[in-house]
Amino acid sequence: MNTPIVDFVGQYASRDISRFHMPGHKGVEFLGCERLDVTEIEGADVLYGADGIIAESEANATSLFGTAHTYYSAEGSSLVIKAMLSMLTFADRREGERPLILAARNAHKAFVYACALLDLDVVWLASAQNEHLCSCTLLPRDVEDALRTCKRQPSALYLTSPDYLGQTLDVEGIAEVCHRWGVPLAVDNAHGAYLRFLEPSRHPMDLGADLCCDSAHKTLPVLTGGAYLHISKNADPNYQRIARSSLSMFASTSPSYLILQSLDLCNAYLANGYKERLAACVERIEATKASLLSCGVSILPTEPLKIVIDCAQMGYSGTELARLLREAGIEPEFADRDRLVLMATPETGDRDFARLVDLFQELPKKEAICENIPALPAQIEAVRTIRQAILSPFERIPTQDAVGRICAAPTVSCPPAVPVVISGERITPETVALLLYYGVDHIDVCL
Repeated sequence: MNTPIVDFVGQYASRDISRFHMPGHKGVEFLGCERLDVTEIEGADVLYGADGIIAESEANATSLFGTAHTYYSAEGSSLVIKAMLSMLTFADRREGERPLILAARNAHKAFVYACALLDLDVVWLASAQNEHLCSCTLLPRDVEDALRTCKRQPSALYLTSPDYLGQTLDVEGIAEVCHRWGVPLAVDNAHGAYLRFLEPSRHPMDLGADLCCDSAHKTLPVLTGGAYLHISKNADPNYQRIARSSLSMFASTSPSYLILQSLDLCNAYLANGYKERLAACVERIEATKASLLSCGVSILPTEPLKIVIDCAQMGYSGTELARLLREAGIEPEFADRDRLVLMATPETGDRDFARLVDLFQELPKKEAICENIPALPAQIEAVRTIRQAILSPFERIPTQDAVGRICAAPTVSCPPAVPVVISGERITPETVALLLYYGVDHIDVCL
């Protein structure tokens, strides 16, 4: 598969050209990548009006993912989420009617900020299980019930699958329910770009989603910030008409050509033996999990490229295990009180897997910690809209003093970037307990 962006920039960098254009480094190496860091010069195409090399590269990605169209983002899935919501609600901005989104409660904070910018109403769908903050188990029947009881027709259902802990939903079954009710399905698939290349594919685009974002950089060899907006072949054709303008509305006018080259080169990587490399990697991860299980490590079921450890069952906190890993030269993806998350790809070497197993083989055994995650109430009172709350004057106060106050901007680190309490909601004793459980000791509240 050809790489038109990489080829153009490489040819430009090899020529003796006086760079009287941005960026200011003029191709002189400081980090080492500057000669390949260009801007929208003649022949480089324009990301949000692509009709040249970027359009050609996106066409390659479209063929690889089997979509109606796949668009590039140089600003991660955060940009794509905003664009998706804008596209989904474009036709529903009727006079006197506010667009409404049904959304699983474990949405990334980028979704909350997008709702503030677009002034959307949200009906949150919570899991019947008392799960980790990052997970929200919804079944097709749960979605059916939510659609049946919804007081007005939603613009879309919004899901996160896989979630940060590698849990996946029945996207195919949920998509069937959504389409029966005439409701588009949008999926935050930030952690699952590679799912398209499993046999069979487990990608949301192949399971019935209408729109989907992928953070290419999370699981593919792409620079941080590289992402995709996918539009299904069965989706409303108007989405393609407004996709670039929706992306452009929230994006920088100076997209990184280093990231675009990375996305472009990834097409060739995916087209040349990636499925075989991915299958071998999945086998290697499964073998590693088996070795860890034999050491007494409590492994949770996940999508194929994650190893997620239930730390309490081993008598450790996640942060304690993360410290021990770092001392052994292993940097995990994420750790909190309960979980430790490790992510691997075909670029993870045998030495890396062996080092991980060696550490757990030497780890002292402890008694399991019996501690329940505080339960979040099924219904939380929303006093203001998300937009009103986020844009209101606020103060930061100790979390234990926040009962009865209204949450302003979501107070949560990234990772995992999943808010405990949503902007506009009244803070209850139960939410305070959960905030403190996850280490949030100060929170922004509306004045």
